[in-house]
Amino acid sequence: MDLLPSIDIRNGRVVRLSQGERSRQTVYGEDPVAVAERFVAEGARWIHVVDLDRAFGTGDNMATVRRVAEGVASRLRLQLGGGLRSMELVREALDLGFARAVIGTAAATDPSFLHQALMAVRAEQLAVAIDARDGMVALRGWTETSTMRADELARSVVKAGVKTLIYTDISRDGMLTGPDLAGAVALRATGGSVIVSGGIAGADDIRAACQAGVQGVIVGRALYVGRLSVPEAIQAAACSSSS
Repeated sequence: MDLLPSIDIRNGRVVRLSQGERSRQTVYGEDPVAVAERFVAEGARWIHVVDLDRAFGTGDNMATVRRVAEGVASRLRLQLGGGLRSMELVREALDLGFARAVIGTAAATDPSFLHQALMAVRAEQLAVAIDARDGMVALRGWTETSTMRADELARSVVKAGVKTLIYTDISRDGMLTGPDLAGAVALRATGGSVIVSGGIAGADDIRAACQAGVQGVIVGRALYVGRLSVPEAIQAAACSSSS
């Protein structure tokens, strides 16, 4: 199973939000490139990068995102999410060296855009983020809740040709309360590979995700507050224990 440390960028800094709320922000670093370098040095094979300002529609961090890619893309795989709502932005992410571009809101609101993206790039270069609040898809940086159920969106995008889904239960995100593995496993029934995000508190949560058969797990706050190291997380992602 893939282990993806997360770097969420807002106003050029590394932050974590609680339950996606902008007012509940903790800053964990002033230099996202330095954090990415640390993850590389600790053995990470993937990094999940999110441009929160672009997701919220309040600007972007492309200069910083570019520096992250220039710094580490040759040594591991990167995926970028946060407001990728046009082919220009998807292509820019891939051209910068990101292995995958993550489409969120646009997958739910503009199926023609998703079809266009799947025609233009390989399916392996795309993922769809399915962010749910009480089972319903949340949009635009989680500031709006749609009338579409998470499983409904998952079936639709997998049918269109998407291979990778990133599932987040917003109520758990940044809360260290454990991921919604039942929700992630339910989405696997659509035929897509599922990466679960939100709530990872430690190695036991990662090991449980591995045993549940998901493709990957995104870890944020647990790494930043010292509840988990990247090497410990990688070991757990292999369904193995340190004991």
